[in-house]
Amino acid sequence: MKWNQFRLKTTTEAEDIVSSMLADLGIEGVQIEDKIPLTQSDKEQMFVDILPDIPEDDGCAYLTFYLDEDVDKQEMLLKVRQELEEMRSYLNVGECTIEESQTEDVDWVNNWKQYFHQFYIDDILVIPSWENVEAKDSDKMVIHIDPGTAFGTGMHETTQLCIRQLKKYVTEDTEILDVGCGSGILGMLALKFGAKHSVGTDLDPCAIDATYENMDNNGISRDQYEVMIGNIIDDKAVQDKVGYEKYDIVAANILADVLVPLTPVIIHQMKKGGIYITSGIIEDKEDVVVEAVKEAGLEVLEVNHQGEWVSVTARKN
Repeated sequence: MKWNQFRLKTTTEAEDIVSSMLADLGIEGVQIEDKIPLTQSDKEQMFVDILPDIPEDDGCAYLTFYLDEDVDKQEMLLKVRQELEEMRSYLNVGECTIEESQTEDVDWVNNWKQYFHQFYIDDILVIPSWENVEAKDSDKMVIHIDPGTAFGTGMHETTQLCIRQLKKYVTEDTEILDVGCGSGILGMLALKFGAKHSVGTDLDPCAIDATYENMDNNGISRDQYEVMIGNIIDDKAVQDKVGYEKYDIVAANILADVLVPLTPVIIHQMKKGGIYITSGIIEDKEDVVVEAVKEAGLEVLEVNHQGEWVSVTARKN
């Protein structure tokens, strides 16, 4: 199926009102492009260390909308232009030029699968549900992960850095806490490496569902792990539920700006001799995290790099 695509040029001042007008005409799903600077709230919700380089705002906005082939596009465009002309009397709507093109209907539910295939993390095979394990990989540890709404397929450098450290430090007696568990991959692999029990926390409800699903898909029973939602940094109820001086390993694959306030709190969850594995650290923030770890009284054991990412491993003495 093909769709008629229209790109309307207007102003940032008018974009919200024009979008509302299009919705009133029965046009749904308007895409807005502009160069309005990010607010502080926007930046805090992006969960990235390096913000995108956005050009200076030029006052222009582009609204893209779609019409089914069965819709009388000439009649609809006539209505849109009439509404825009009426708006000119009280609002700067700009040029109001409309570019037209066609686009194919895409199976978005399944189309992304072409971009995610099985891959290796050293001797571990990570494979999605729609691919099969080949005979040559029979000696590999296999984990089944489908990309979903929670972070962590094992493909990112930060996750791989954590996995290698877990493999090094996990024992059969290990109690592990994964802060910001995402897909649950770190807790899951710790259990695969022989850990006794895993606890994961996250702020995102999607992470809780993803962890249960991935654990189930990898044959891990629910008595081997627990996962909960909440902010362990400042929520005493979460801290109490997680427990104190209980964990042999705490893993935190989060951003540096979160690791700094997390570290002096999370040491209370760690046993004496416990290992603290952090990642999600862009190179520019390495010194900041190392300093935070030292200030919390932990001994830095290793600092590892992969690409532009850093992992800091420390011990509570």
